[in-house]
Order: sequence, then C-alpha cells, then structure tokens
Amino acid sequence: MRRILIVGASAAGLAAAETLRRQGYDGTLTLVGDEPEAPYDRPPLSKQILAGEWHPDRLALREQSDLAALDLDLRLGTAATALEPADRTVTLADGARIPYDGLIVATGVRPRRLPGEGAHVLRTVDDALALRDRLAPGRRLIVVGAGFLGAEAAAVARGLGAEVTLLEPAPVPLAHAVGEEVGRVLSTAHLDHGVDLRTGVGVSEVTEDGVRLADGELLDAEEVLVAVGSSPNTEWLAGSGLTLNDGLVCDEYCAAAPYVYAAGDVARWYNPLFGTRMRIEHRTHAAEQGMAAARNLLAPDARKPFAPVPYFWSDQYDMKIQAYGYLRGHDEVAVVEGDLTERRFLAAYRTGDRLVGVLAVGMPPKAIRRWRQAIAVGTAWHDAVAGAAPAAEFT
Repeated sequence: MRRILIVGASAAGLAAAETLRRQGYDGTLTLVGDEPEAPYDRPPLSKQILAGEWHPDRLALREQSDLAALDLDLRLGTAATALEPADRTVTLADGARIPYDGLIVATGVRPRRLPGEGAHVLRTVDDALALRDRLAPGRRLIVVGAGFLGAEAAAVARGLGAEVTLLEPAPVPLAHAVGEEVGRVLSTAHLDHGVDLRTGVGVSEVTEDGVRLADGELLDAEEVLVAVGSSPNTEWLAGSGLTLNDGLVCDEYCAAAPYVYAAGDVARWYNPLFGTRMRIEHRTHAAEQGMAAARNLLAPDARKPFAPVPYFWSDQYDMKIQAYGYLRGHDEVAVVEGDLTERRFLAAYRTGDRLVGVLAVGMPPKAIRRWRQAIAVGTAWHDAVAGAAPAAEFT
C-alpha cells in the first residue's frame, strides 16, 4: 500500500495521519480538508473563542513543524466531490483526481439550518468569530436548540451580558440524551442565570428581525443562533456504492468497504461493546476512531474491533458536565452520588440488565473514572449500583 488518502482534516483525519506514520507507513499520505485552515480544535469554539478568552491561534491541533514532519500531501481549502471505488480515486472541487490504495473518510458533519437567512451557526472558527463580534451587553440573542452546543453558547452569551432567549421544541431539553430528570436539572441553570428558556416551542423560520415560531408568533432579536443538530457530510459519496444512512455505515472495524474506512462524526459503525450501530459527535471519540481506522487499514490481517466507551464533556456556567458510555435509549437512571437539586451528582444509566453509561455534574474526575471501567467490562446493573447507595431512582 503506497498511497493512502484521508478526506477530512480535523481531529479524526489528523489522528489517522499521525497513527499511520507512527506505525511505519512511509508512502504517499494525502490529507484533504474543505477549510483553508490547518487542523484545529472545535470544542473551544462555543466556549473560549466565543467568550473572547482565546485567540484563534490557540486552536491549532499541531504546530506547523509537527505537520511538516508528517510529510503530508496537504490539500486544504478544497472539498471532495466524488468517490470512484472501482478505480480508487477521489475527485476534488478543484478538479483534481487523487488515486489511493487505502482511503479513510473523516468528513465530519455540518450544521442543520432553518428556512430564512441571517442566522448564525457554530461549526467553524469563522462561525464563532462572526457571532462573537455581534455579542455585547444588552444585545438580544435567540438560540434555537437547547442541546449541548446551544446551551454552551447561551451560557457564554449571558456571561457577556447579552439578553438570551433559548428555544427548544422538546418539553425537556436534552431528555433524549440524558433523561428527563437530569435534563430538567441542567435546564434550571439557564433560568438561574437569567435566560428566557422556552420549551415545547417550534421555530418555522428565521426572519430579518428574529424568528417566527410555529404558531406564527414573532420573536425579535438582533442575532439568532441555530443549533438544531448536524448532518453527516456524505453527499459526495452518493453513487459510490457505499451504504449511507445517517452517516457512512461501517462494520466493527470501521470499514465501509474493502480499503475504505471511516472515522469521526461521519462514521456510523457497529460498536460491539453495546451491540448497536452508533454515530458519535465528540472530540475525544474522533481522535480515538481515527487511530483505530488507521491501524486497521494498515494491518488488515491484525484488525481489531473498535469498541470504545464514548466520552464527552460540556462546560455551562459553573457546571462541569462529564459522561461516559452510550446513554441514548436507556431504560433507567439512578443517582448514585450527590444530589440533583444541588447540581452536584453522578447518575448511572441502565439498558436491559447492564450499566451502559454515567453522567456527572460538579464531581471530581476520580468520581467518574471507576465507572468507565465498569461500563467497559459490561458490568451487570445490579452489581454496578448495589454498593453505591443510590440517592434516587427514576425511569
């Protein structure tokens, strides 16, 4: 294998490139990215960059000298537009056709948008800077979507003195991910900090002066941020013969087809630890999957299933939120340490008869680390919580 192509120059793609070199691959290594910037970190966009605490230079994932040491054929500022598996080539927006012996797809996701024009989204450094430049004390901001990204942006905007209205179509923000009771607790932080949180509210379009709700009501604001989820960047794979279903579908080895692997936000792979397909949009996961895909591509006879315990974190106001596992679709939640009302607790999640996840708010890192191992070995629910003296249980 003398030509490996990685499409996607963010955390997953960079991790794949570094892993290939560490494993001894010395052939041509092409890294393609649709943004002009070298690989950079995205989680700070809704935190330190939006708050004006960091200069964008701090986002770089690697120094230029480190990138140079990888000896990359680096193609930035041009997107992939087509894949031809039969002749193993990828076509770029500038017309170039890149041949490969092995391919890693790491094209990530893009923000979903609403009808109308003028709204901000938050995915790239330019997005974050554009919104940051518009936030000021007393300025009115509507955030559509109270997921983790919308919640973080709302918290930062309040810290900058903006008047924030946070709109969420679900009755309880984040209930689909963390459960209703935990979702309610996290939501109260916004109320405590003066956010106008409105749940069960749909938005039909963005207007020149704000948004129009599904019931026809107009809400005025100088700025609107749409944070209603993301769509995998797979359009360029249409007609390739690969299976696309809310991402690029892969097996437990992150393989989508012979010599084609995927990693990061775009990959929907089978995680044997949880016995289901999943697509994870978290920074730590992207790097881990990039490394796994690279190793499996390079050594097909020694492939190992990618079976991680996903991890994510979120900073909102004075809350540090951390979670391990796969919380969606859980059957039960139990608070095993701390107190929900104090927003200092650790909640465990059950699916079937197994512990599948934990979420901690305001707890020290060591309080959650031991639970990660329990998830990794498939600990039975009763064994996991028997000695934890649950503070409360709810389904």
